[in-house]
Amino acid sequence: MSSSVGVLGTGSCLPDRVVTNEEIADLVPGATPEWILSRTGISTRRWARPEQATSDLAAVAAARALRRAGVPPDRITHLILATSTGDHPQPPTSCLVQDLIGARAAACVDVNAVCAGFVYALDLARSLVATRPGAIALVIGADVYSRILDLTDRRTAVLMGDGAGAAVVGEVPEPGVLDSELISFGESHDLIKVEAGGSRVPTTADTVAAGLHHFTMRGRDVRDFVMNTLPPLLDEVVGRAGLTYADISCFVPHQANAALLRALTVHCGLKEAQAHITADRYGNLGSASVPVALDDAVRSGRIRTGDLVLLAGFGGGMSVGTALLRWTA
Repeated sequence: MSSSVGVLGTGSCLPDRVVTNEEIADLVPGATPEWILSRTGISTRRWARPEQATSDLAAVAAARALRRAGVPPDRITHLILATSTGDHPQPPTSCLVQDLIGARAAACVDVNAVCAGFVYALDLARSLVATRPGAIALVIGADVYSRILDLTDRRTAVLMGDGAGAAVVGEVPEPGVLDSELISFGESHDLIKVEAGGSRVPTTADTVAAGLHHFTMRGRDVRDFVMNTLPPLLDEVVGRAGLTYADISCFVPHQANAALLRALTVHCGLKEAQAHITADRYGNLGSASVPVALDDAVRSGRIRTGDLVLLAGFGGGMSVGTALLRWTA
């Protein structure tokens, strides 16, 4: 038995600490406020306090989404957390979030598709809800990248922020999640990575001293990858629905950096006014980028009931995910 599935409510959580370009420039050799703004379009980003971990931000975003959806925590049947900066290697950080919010009946799982993670998790939630009458999934994207930044690498250190976003997914009268398309390109796995801390390069004093636990990215290659792979996927998911880009009310992409997003939007055939960009204020939030921007668009009135919303996530792996929604919340 299948049912129509849609988003019932959204929520987000950004740390209180605002980190300006001036502050970043003082920390990162070779970076100036002007250089950061011109290259990335980012003015500020948020960093978590020392006592805040990924689960803390995720729990706040989840509670806000549940409240807006009018769903109590004990009604959640599946809790899916997209993150690449979990609290610990194990247990799953989703289980920590479950405990924090009191979602006692939920089956919990972490999804790691890096910055594409939320779109992947949303598609998984759609499948679970569609095949189980009465199911309600809580989908969260959360990351704390400030803990794994190499402050000597201005290409990455100026980009990343911390945050969490969430969506409650359940049955709706009319189709909400209309279609999606997910694909990965494992041959490009080395474009974005954290080399140490796993079974191939275990944590040792030497790996820590060498900075191998830091986030690294080949920025120009990533840009080329996104420009080449994302437009055809968006064309496919929009075309299958019998729509054109003119029908899209709001385009919510992964907030890699504001300068890239403006170029990407036009390159994909959308108008810049259709894109909702938060990277200028919050930076690149990893798995949290799409759900934070989505919640921001909803709360600001950019997205209203009945609107067509196009999501796009892209990140390490390399992984790309798109989803087309008719807004039901």
